[in-house]
Amino acid sequence: MDDDGADQWLDGETKVLEAPGDHGDELRLWLRLLTCATLVETEVRRRLREEFDFTLPRFDLLAQLEKAPEGMVLGEVSKRMMVSAGNITSLVDRLVQSGHILRTTSPTDRRVQVISLTPFGHDEFRKMATRHGDWIGNLFAGLSSRDSAALMKELAKLKRSIRTELGRSG
Repeated sequence: MDDDGADQWLDGETKVLEAPGDHGDELRLWLRLLTCATLVETEVRRRLREEFDFTLPRFDLLAQLEKAPEGMVLGEVSKRMMVSAGNITSLVDRLVQSGHILRTTSPTDRRVQVISLTPFGHDEFRKMATRHGDWIGNLFAGLSSRDSAALMKELAKLKRSIRTELGRSG
């Protein structure tokens, strides 16, 4: 904050506002979405690190496993998280060492590894997920339930538009 209490955030959206004639509405909208997502993600990363000594990728991996009580193969986790198998392997190694997850070999194919939450991992994830929900609620507190519903509806339209275009170009 500066001396007048104004935010001193400098982001892509702010820079575009300095020369609005150079950019179309779609680009400004994209930058607004990106700025909001980045602000939320940065704050969630900070709070996970400070309160739990945990990273967002580790939290995300535990969240995926929470949805699959029987466990998941590494390839499926990689697809769901949209990261490479190599990135997942190093996350899994760290979470096995910390006792959050268990890695086993598939009984039908010894080349396939299945990972699942341990009871400790489940308990720790629930604590983090509860706090995560609180953080998001606080960050979005300035929106009324009507605002949130309208934003969800408009973002659903945007998602459909993007998927339609990706279908044309893919």
